[in-house]
Amino acid sequence: MSSISLGGAAIAKEETRVNRAIREREVRVISDDGEQLGILGIDAAISTAAEKGLDLVEVAPNAAPPVCRIMDYGKYKYQASKRAAEARKKTAKVEIKEVKLRPKTDEHDYLFKVKNARKFLEAGNKLKVTIMFRGREVTHPEYGRRILERVAEDVKDLGQVESMPRMAGRFMSMMVGPTKK
Repeated sequence: MSSISLGGAAIAKEETRVNRAIREREVRVISDDGEQLGILGIDAAISTAAEKGLDLVEVAPNAAPPVCRIMDYGKYKYQASKRAAEARKKTAKVEIKEVKLRPKTDEHDYLFKVKNARKFLEAGNKLKVTIMFRGREVTHPEYGRRILERVAEDVKDLGQVESMPRMAGRFMSMMVGPTKK
């Protein structure tokens, strides 16, 4: 484990020591099949690993003496990267989908937008509903608030309001999250 200093901030960097990078005189050695070989000198441990065509890898550097395992280090790193990629793939990816409306949106257009909003929530995405005001419409935010409340009512079986309607310039928006199934 080494640390790199960047302008006063130290960043820890994890490094697994292999073969000659191991600095201890004696290490506890575990063979490639899991059998304990005991405490060996570093040269004897490295030569034992080399006889098998493998590497000596430090697995517990803080132990006394440090524990090293005989293994194929390249294969170990490859499998570790595959496990990390698989774990990243399984994380939940929640996208924020947006539906934009206007204070004077007609009924058919409103129903079409609500249908899309319901699709987004069914897919497990968060929904941002935005009312855009133009010109003098901004003087009547209650029209926008009514539409947002109506949307919340129409999608309440699929989602719940996470943030209430609020104005930001000429836009009023609210967030709706999917309900847990």
